[in-house]
Amino acid sequence: MPRRTEGSEESRSVAVAAARAAAAKQAADVTILDVRGLIVITDYFVICSGSTERQVRTIVEEVEKALRGDDRRPVRREGETEARWVLLDYVDVVVHAFVEEEREYYDLERLWRDAPRVDWDEQGQAVAGSLD
Repeated sequence: MPRRTEGSEESRSVAVAAARAAAAKQAADVTILDVRGLIVITDYFVICSGSTERQVRTIVEEVEKALRGDDRRPVRREGETEARWVLLDYVDVVVHAFVEEEREYYDLERLWRDAPRVDWDEQGQAVAGSLD
């Protein structure tokens, strides 16, 4: 399957901004997966976890606040009531914020193990490329 390239740099920037926002609220093991070569419905997954439902809500709020500054709002949100796995769908980027036990159970990194990881630092800079 060919990789999409149009808008991919912008998508990557959004993913890094979401990861940075999650890290700012002490999200654990913040990971960005480049899924462009595997599925056609999105470009990147941002996966992170919090130790409690309250922390997951705080992480989600911070991600939304950070991306709202870029005039982005999720087109779909799921899981907010229980806050054990909250999904924010920004079309080209999907943010998954888990309580640690849920993340271990669903293990998205294993499910999407063929997806390259995007290296980034907490200041929001992508440090290694997975763009073609």
